[in-house]
Amino acid sequence: MKKSKAVVCLLIVILLLAGLGYTAAFGLGSDKSGSLSSIDLGLDLAGGVSITYEVGDQQIPSAGDMADTIFKLQQRVDHYSTEALVYQEGTNRINIEIPGVTDANAILEDLGQPGNLYFISQTDASGNENYTMGLVQSGDSFEYGYVLNKTIEDLEADGSVVLKGEDVGTAQAGYQSSGTAGNQEPVVKLELTENGAKAFADATAKAFASGETIGIYYDGEFISVPTVQAVISDGHAVITGMSDYKAADNLASTIRIGGLKLVLTELRSNVVGAQLGSNAIQSGLIAALVGFALIVIFLLVVYRVLGLAASIALAFYVELMVVLLDAFEITLTLPGIAGIILTIGMAVDANVIVFSRIREEIAKGKVVGDAMKLGYQKALSAILDGNITTVIAAVVLMIGGTGAIKGFAQTLVFGIVISMFTALFITRAVSAIFYGLGLKSEKFYGKAKDLKTVDFVGKRKIFYGISVLVIIAGVVVMIANGARGQGSLNWSLDFVGGTSTNVTFDRAWTPAELDAQVVPRIKSVTGVDSVQVQTVSGTNQVIFKTTSLDLSKREAMDNMLESEFNVPVANISAETISQTISGEMLRDAIISVIIALVLMLLYIAIRFRNVSFGAAAIVALAHDALMVVVCYAFSRISAGSTFIACILTIIGYSINDTIVTFDRIRENLNGQVRNKDLPGIVNKSVTQTVTRSLFTSLTTFFMVLCLVIFGVADIKLFAIPLMVGVIAGTYSSIFIASPLWTDLRLLKKE
Repeated sequence: MKKSKAVVCLLIVILLLAGLGYTAAFGLGSDKSGSLSSIDLGLDLAGGVSITYEVGDQQIPSAGDMADTIFKLQQRVDHYSTEALVYQEGTNRINIEIPGVTDANAILEDLGQPGNLYFISQTDASGNENYTMGLVQSGDSFEYGYVLNKTIEDLEADGSVVLKGEDVGTAQAGYQSSGTAGNQEPVVKLELTENGAKAFADATAKAFASGETIGIYYDGEFISVPTVQAVISDGHAVITGMSDYKAADNLASTIRIGGLKLVLTELRSNVVGAQLGSNAIQSGLIAALVGFALIVIFLLVVYRVLGLAASIALAFYVELMVVLLDAFEITLTLPGIAGIILTIGMAVDANVIVFSRIREEIAKGKVVGDAMKLGYQKALSAILDGNITTVIAAVVLMIGGTGAIKGFAQTLVFGIVISMFTALFITRAVSAIFYGLGLKSEKFYGKAKDLKTVDFVGKRKIFYGISVLVIIAGVVVMIANGARGQGSLNWSLDFVGGTSTNVTFDRAWTPAELDAQVVPRIKSVTGVDSVQVQTVSGTNQVIFKTTSLDLSKREAMDNMLESEFNVPVANISAETISQTISGEMLRDAIISVIIALVLMLLYIAIRFRNVSFGAAAIVALAHDALMVVVCYAFSRISAGSTFIACILTIIGYSINDTIVTFDRIRENLNGQVRNKDLPGIVNKSVTQTVTRSLFTSLTTFFMVLCLVIFGVADIKLFAIPLMVGVIAGTYSSIFIASPLWTDLRLLKKE
């Protein structure tokens, strides 16, 4: 590249960086779309709408019906945000918290009245029509539509209600081919339960023979009246005639919400404040800026010109991440921040892999230009394999997970794609520009030092023993805590439920005031470790959520509020709430993680042509996850939704680090299969990559450390286990994964 062309290219890069930075900071247009301020924030960071439903009948619902209703409601409200929460309050109430929204009335209108879904035949046994066209009120006006000629009770009595909502297993929007041209039309696909399938087969046989319709009636109106075009005997039905995919998706959502076993009525709705306090976002931004600055300084000091190119690419990464989070309406929560931290580490990691290769080529005598080309060529397989394995896990979690798990996975996928783009294209382009400007001497790039090979394999039993002892110690502590009745881990209300206390003060309190004055006193008199705080917009009400409080602790809290904050006992009400992470959500998360691990194992086995690589990687991941659990056990840090996010973050981080080492082993093997050569090859490979592992871990450690230093209390409690996980992931990649692969390979005598 000529110097004049390099100058022009550098100016273009600077202009693009400035333009994208302006968009990320201030957005485009009056709505500030694409900016940091317009990103949807989760309930923990920005608050949202809280809606409480009560079971309509007088009977206390069964635990099974409540659990089923909560699970189906969770699927429905995911439409508004992947971070929405649904949990039980008391014996017959269900609470829904939807982040990033402030209009409770609009949500209630869109959500509708849960329950009351019926499939009604057009005529009864006597041939009389059950519904006909007529005037239907829509808001303040009337329009033509179908109206019932009988009450629901009469329709049920004469057998005209062929299905109820509980007979529908699933309802999903989709596409199917239509016409001879094979055009794709939007449809709603229904899958019925076993009982529903039998009843629907009889109903559709009757309707098909007479050319009749079966109306779908929900919340006092017909939402669809499709004509039966065939006898449906297998329990799989398709509703056609949708105007577009959105209409099909809305109909499917309505059918799902109507499939609840319980009839619910709205009890109350509130706009609530952020759970982490108003300064959580500000402190998080400070932590991010300081962490970013430390990473830039580190890259410049260690990698010189290449470090400057990587810093520019990392700036592009941050700006692109902000714009795309807003463009794709990703709700950002604390677990989402974890995903971003992980991908920043991976973005730096990809650069470090390349830079290490370039320095190795320079050390071999290559000129800088050739070394840069070879460096990217040799680093590509490690970068791709490391990122693809993480993407596999993230996609599985995004499909199978719910709530915070899905939010974490979405952020992680976006981050991985952007980090690969910036590392492989922007860093390379900027490096070429600097080279074209005349920075061609190897002193601007550095040269790899010839490190003395360390006998990692020979000392592997020591490393194994250290890990086993730490894990055993953690298990012992967990058993001891459980025996004392304190719980193996300090599970938060996310997992075990707790007590929600609604307090009406004599004035409006700010989140900062509550955190500084009221929360410490609640912790003191009740003995709880964590208190979630929500303010109710437009009122003096504050909701305090804690782990379960017995009668004596509730009374102590009431007395404290009355004597110290002038709150009459009549203005204090408490309800028992269930866990926000339901059994179904936890089950889905566990299944998703298992599927992801299996797919990762298969990918690694195929790419490395050796299943031992995959097995060693999975064991290393289990090691790192257990280390995080041990941290929670010893520290008694509250384990909530961030507990899952922390473990997932470390799994994604560790697999990437391990893959890089395995890639170097694969390269150094170069077709060699003699068992006596394996320890030497592994030791050489780990030694060659140990500097990269330490440097990458250090940059990620910078980001997490800044969260510990500058973050609010809840963020610190999340960052500390994450820091332990980063250390554990680095340890396992160097001292566990590769020596374990050696043992497995020697055991198989391949």
